[in-house]
Amino acid sequence: MKNFYSIQEVSRILGIPKDTLRYYDRIGIVSPSRDDNRYRKYSKNDLIDLMNIQIMQYAEFSLDEIKGKFGFHRMENVDPEYCQEVAAFLETKNAEMRKKIAHLEKVSQLLDVAAETLRDFNQESDQRLAEIVRGIYQAIRKKEPGISEEGCHGHQD
Repeated sequence: MKNFYSIQEVSRILGIPKDTLRYYDRIGIVSPSRDDNRYRKYSKNDLIDLMNIQIMQYAEFSLDEIKGKFGFHRMENVDPEYCQEVAAFLETKNAEMRKKIAHLEKVSQLLDVAAETLRDFNQESDQRLAEIVRGIYQAIRKKEPGISEEGCHGHQD
């Protein structure tokens, strides 16, 4: 394994566009060393940092969150306070993800029932769809208090 990689090699290996790598360098997320000719030289640790960034972006962390909470520089001594702060941040992020998952599960259920209702339209399937829609509408009302009460019950049989 090589000690250093060019920006072109890193782009090819990790599938990250060269412009993105330059941007990461510009904002200070991953700043590779430079040759005498000013070309970027990425180390093995830089590649590991870039892989970790890809994973965090896959987990829907923003670049600001990544830059602010995760120091991609090897720490000689791990600060317990820093670890506690990052752990709390990760727990908060996970709670947000669970809320999104619950929301998407409700949407998926609604779409399934709507498709089923349209395939075999009858009173029973229409009633089931109406109940799900009412439940979702009531959940929306809790978040958006400006929606009228009558709108929630407007979809009655």
